[in-house]
Amino acid sequence: MFVRFGRRANVLSVWILICMFFGLIPVANAHDLPLDRTMNAFIKIEAHQADLVIRIPLDLLHEVSFPVVGDHYDIGNSGDATHTALQAIASHLSLWEGHTRLVPLSAKGKLSPLSDRSFQSFDTAISNFDRSDSETSIGFDLGYFDVHFVYPITSPNSVFSVENKIGSNYGDYTRLALRILPLDEKGRTMMLNGSSGLVKLDPPWYEAALGFVALGIQHILTGFDHLLFLLCLVIPFRRIRSLIPVVTAFTVGHSVTLIGTAFGLAPDAKWFPPFIEMAIAVSIVYMAVENIIGPNLQRRWIIAGLFGLVHGFGFADVLGEQLQFAGSNLLTALFGFNLGIEIGQLIALSIFIPCLALVLRGRMQGRMGVSILSAAVALIAWQWMVDRAQTLWQTPWPLPTTAGILIAAQWIIALVAIFGTATLFARWYERKWPGHFRSGDTIPTPVANESG
Repeated sequence: MFVRFGRRANVLSVWILICMFFGLIPVANAHDLPLDRTMNAFIKIEAHQADLVIRIPLDLLHEVSFPVVGDHYDIGNSGDATHTALQAIASHLSLWEGHTRLVPLSAKGKLSPLSDRSFQSFDTAISNFDRSDSETSIGFDLGYFDVHFVYPITSPNSVFSVENKIGSNYGDYTRLALRILPLDEKGRTMMLNGSSGLVKLDPPWYEAALGFVALGIQHILTGFDHLLFLLCLVIPFRRIRSLIPVVTAFTVGHSVTLIGTAFGLAPDAKWFPPFIEMAIAVSIVYMAVENIIGPNLQRRWIIAGLFGLVHGFGFADVLGEQLQFAGSNLLTALFGFNLGIEIGQLIALSIFIPCLALVLRGRMQGRMGVSILSAAVALIAWQWMVDRAQTLWQTPWPLPTTAGILIAAQWIIALVAIFGTATLFARWYERKWPGHFRSGDTIPTPVANESG
C-alpha cells in the first residue's frame, strides 16, 4: 500500500512541475515584490485645513508610467504622468472627517531621488515642493514620488480617519509610517500596513475603551499558554471562594508589569520578548509540577502574583503593537485592555471550574486526577519551554548599559515593595478573619505515612 502511495505521489509531483513550467499554476516571483516597501507621511491639522504629505517609493507605483530616457526618468516631460499619479493616489489614499470623505482642495506631486532627506520633518517636506528639480537625475525605480494634498475641514476637533490602499495588493508587506500633528497637541506616530483598513487618528475615549476591551478578551481566550497557566492555578481547588486571593494576586501582578511596560519601564531589547515567552512556559511547568508533588495552596497566591508579573510582560507585547491606535487615550486603552483581560479570565474560569468538577470524579477524584491533568499540561508546556529556549539562545545578547541597569533596579525595588506589601496584607487578613482558608476548599495533599 505504501509503495502504491509513493508512486502516486511521484506522478502527482511530476504533473505539478509540468503545470508550473507551462504557467498553468501561477508561481510567485520574488522580483515582483517591491524592494522598498515603506511609505512616509505627515498629517497636520490646522484651523481650517488638513495637510497630508506622503512619500511613496517608485517601486510601489508601477501602474503609473513615468517617461524614461535611457535608464533615468525624464523629469521635464513627466507632467502628464504626475497628474495621473496624483489621481491614482487620491483614489487609493483617503482622509475622512467624521463620516465624510474629504476631497483635496489642491494637489502637488514631484519625483525625488533616494538621496533626498526632506521627509525628516513636516516643514522640510513641504519646502521640498518649492525646490527646482530640473537638474535632478533619478534612475528607474531608484527614487520617490512625493505628494502634498490640502483638504478643507470644518473643525480641527473633528474625528479624522485615514485609509491607505496604496500597495494593498501586497497585504502586510507594505508599511505606512504616519506622523500625526494635531493642532495645539503633541504629535503621534502610527505604523499602518496594507490591511489596516480605515483607522481613526484619535478615536473618542469610549470607542478606544471598547476596542481595547475586545482586544483583551480576544488575547486571553486565544492565548493558549495563558489559559494553561490559569488551568494549573485552579486544578487543586474545589471552591470558588478559595480562588479569589489567587486570581486577585495574578491580576495585580500582570497589571503592574502591563502598565509599567506601556510607560516605557521595560527593557527595549531583542532578547526580552523571547525571554518572556520562555518564562511563561516555565511558569506553566512549575505550576503543573507543584500540583503533582503537592502544593502549599495557602501560599499559592504569592506564586500566582510573581508569575503574574511575567505574564504581564507577555500581555504588554501584544498591547504595544496596538497602542498606537488609541490616539491620545493612553490610560483609557490601558484600562480597557486590562478589563478585557479580566473578563476573559472570568470566562475561562467559568468554563474550567465546572469542567474540572465533572472530570475529577470517580477514579479521577482526589490526587489521582490532579496529577494526571497536571502531567498532561506539563508535557505540553515543557515542549514550549524547549522551543522557546532555543529561540532565546539564538537571539544576540547586548552588553549591559546604564539605562538597562537602572530599569532593572527600578523593577527590583518595585517587586520588593509589592511583595512586602502583599505579605503584610495577608498577615493582617489572617489575623482579622482567622480560618478563612479551609482545607475542604481544596483537594487534600497526600500524607507520607498514611496507612490503610
